[in-house]
Amino acid sequence: MDFNMKKLASDAGIFFTRAVQFTEEKFGQAEKTELDAHFENLLARADSTKNWTEKILRQTEVLLQPNPSARVEEFLYEKLDRKVPSRVTNGELLAQYMAEAASELGPTTPYGKTLIKVAEAEKRLGAAERDFIHTASINFLTPLRNFLEGDWKTISKERRLLQNRRLDLDACKARLKKAKAAEAKATTVPDFQETRPRNYILSASASALWNDEVDKSEQELRVAQTEFDRQAEVTRLLLEGISSTHVNHLRCLHEFVESQTTYYAQCYRHMLDLQKQLGSSQGAIFPGTFVGTTEPASPPLSSTSPTTTAATMPMEPSVAGLAPPGEASLCLEEVAPPASGTRKARVLYDYEAADSSELALLADELITVYSLPGMDPDWLVGERGNKKGKVPVTYLELLS
Repeated sequence: MDFNMKKLASDAGIFFTRAVQFTEEKFGQAEKTELDAHFENLLARADSTKNWTEKILRQTEVLLQPNPSARVEEFLYEKLDRKVPSRVTNGELLAQYMAEAASELGPTTPYGKTLIKVAEAEKRLGAAERDFIHTASINFLTPLRNFLEGDWKTISKERRLLQNRRLDLDACKARLKKAKAAEAKATTVPDFQETRPRNYILSASASALWNDEVDKSEQELRVAQTEFDRQAEVTRLLLEGISSTHVNHLRCLHEFVESQTTYYAQCYRHMLDLQKQLGSSQGAIFPGTFVGTTEPASPPLSSTSPTTTAATMPMEPSVAGLAPPGEASLCLEEVAPPASGTRKARVLYDYEAADSSELALLADELITVYSLPGMDPDWLVGERGNKKGKVPVTYLELLS
């Protein structure tokens, strides 16, 4: 018990000394040992890495799981070291509702059949989203979280220890400075006429005491300086390891981009398949009707601009029911446009003619279009000046 009490008293004394030194530094009443510029840059770089890693981690979690309640639930499961229960994605839930609606409204009706097709596509989208969330969590979120909960905690601990070593060092410097000032004052020779012999004895005794105090303070300063230098080197090595952290996070970022690219590519393929299914069934549901819309169609998913996507368009309307190219071309050239029923149309994106019967299109140009009896509803006759040819409806925005 005696040893514990002594240790407690010693720790309390050290804490009080550090508190006094810290307070005096804040009020500008004590000198502070400054770190070198390179060390300060390492500290600033580490702090910036930690702050931005936290922001990226939180926002990525929001991207993968927009529901805040679900994020809190997953956080609690992780803290309790329990497996996070499987959660149905929004796409899978929508697919379930559509399938149930089709079953109740009639799976053999046109609406019910379309609901079933869309439900299957949404189910595949939900499965792709689940795989993306799982992959991104393992390859991207987990390394970021490990840095914050592992490496950064170690760096923070060593930085706090370095701060304590610096406070001890500066306290020893201040104590040595005071002891030397007192020693100089005590060794000042008094005036023989104004000082009694007894005071000579007291002055000599005080001078000896302050000499001992100076020696003790110098010894404590050397020890404090050694501990400070050792701790500064340990902290410096940890801070320089931030470069390795950046390399690791860069690799994880590449993996995140790859998983995100795969996810969106899967979504695009699923929606393209669905669009083809709906397009093939639309003619059977609405025979002989005009399928063009007055709203601009969405351009295909591509990294290029709309004016350069002619060769990469994913879908081309069916040309079933049209005459052979040579005959169609001949008929189009010979047939005059109807007296009424012609309309202006704006081209949404480039189209390269597949043969001589078709009219090549350039994005944003205006052409005159009309329909002929017996033509496929996915096609119109387009005129530009003295040129005439078939044009796909999906590439046009019909104007009034």
